Amino acid sequence: MSKDNPHQNLAIIGHVDHGKSTLVGRLLYETGSVPEHVIEQHREEAEEKGKGGFEFAYVMDNLAEERERGVTIDIAHQEFDTDEYDFTIVDTPGHRDFVKNMITGASQADHAVLVVAADDGVAPQTQEHVFLARTLGIDELIVAVNKMDIVDYSEETYREVVDEVTQLLKQVQFDTEDASFIPVSAFEGDNVAEHSENTDWYDGEILLEALNNLPEPQPPTDAPLRVPIQDVYTISGIGTVPVGRIETGIMNVGDSVSFQPSDVSGEVKTIEMHHEEVPRADPGDNIGFNVRGLGKDDIRRGDVCGPADDPPSVAETFQAQIVVMQHPSVITAGYTPVFHAHTAQVACTIESIDRKMDPSSGEVAEENPDFIQSGDAAVVTIRPQKPLSIEPSSEIPELGSFAIRDMGQTIAAGKVLEVHERE
Repeated sequence: MSKDNPHQNLAIIGHVDHGKSTLVGRLLYETGSVPEHVIEQHREEAEEKGKGGFEFAYVMDNLAEERERGVTIDIAHQEFDTDEYDFTIVDTPGHRDFVKNMITGASQADHAVLVVAADDGVAPQTQEHVFLARTLGIDELIVAVNKMDIVDYSEETYREVVDEVTQLLKQVQFDTEDASFIPVSAFEGDNVAEHSENTDWYDGEILLEALNNLPEPQPPTDAPLRVPIQDVYTISGIGTVPVGRIETGIMNVGDSVSFQPSDVSGEVKTIEMHHEEVPRADPGDNIGFNVRGLGKDDIRRGDVCGPADDPPSVAETFQAQIVVMQHPSVITAGYTPVFHAHTAQVACTIESIDRKMDPSSGEVAEENPDFIQSGDAAVVTIRPQKPLSIEPSSEIPELGSFAIRDMGQTIAAGKVLEVHERE
């Protein structure tokens, strides 16, 4: 990766059969991010099966399969560089942990590419993912109208899909001014890395140009300091060293900090980054730091560190907007799954279902419904079973979203609307 380019997290969303993995493969291929030998190996395999030319889609399909089987995959497969940015592709939906990954910690996406197949248009998952992207605060959307080769590069078909998607975006209050539409064929490579002769009617940006022109994410330095703690170490000669990634704000040596919900505080003695002592650290920095007078048992993973005079809030209850992605039956008041928020994992009870929203419009569909189920969006009141530090999404988005997991899968995703702090 080039050291000079700013970094972007990119989500690739859309319906499962609309060609996401092929598009990811094509992007990695065109930016030289898949090692040649990997392509070669798949080229041979593809040709044996009479699918010559499809090697990079193969690369991606195999990676997807390996991922499904839980084989860890070299992260390099999910990074690519353009002239302007170093991109990391955060797991696309369809992978079971997409939502959890997208919501918790370092993989929050800044922007998204929505893949919509030209021959199919808006599918149910398209709608769900757009709503999810909107709920999770993704600002800019690049819409890749894929599989143009299948519809003979028809401008008319492309326009129809653009209209359909524009309607969907308007429904969920996505600013359609911030969406760019591009006719592509991930399979053939049209309009991904170079302008295609097959779409001479299209004179807009191609995909790599659109990615280069995304606005740079602004680091949240002016928000109050928030560092979710990942681990706590004892290091000889130094003492207790909490480790975490600064989500917002700035930490300086000499700052008075507070850890919540453990409710201990002290003064920052040293900050270490990449095995070097530094006087200060910024958003995105992974740091270890030592706080005067703090013992190893005083704090734990899931705590959040913030300024002593503006400590992280601890929820007695909180109200949140959630989207239910998958649940075998229905969710009613009293349901107690595990909430994953930043580095914390806490069982929480859904105390009441306050209102059901219409995911396509964001309007209230029903007050105090008896239950919600897959595909529903709702506002709910939640009571953590043990103390949890969490913030309203409108104030500190980085600490305002969570995933709900149960039975080994992500059931729902949500963002915090308001926190009722413990006394």
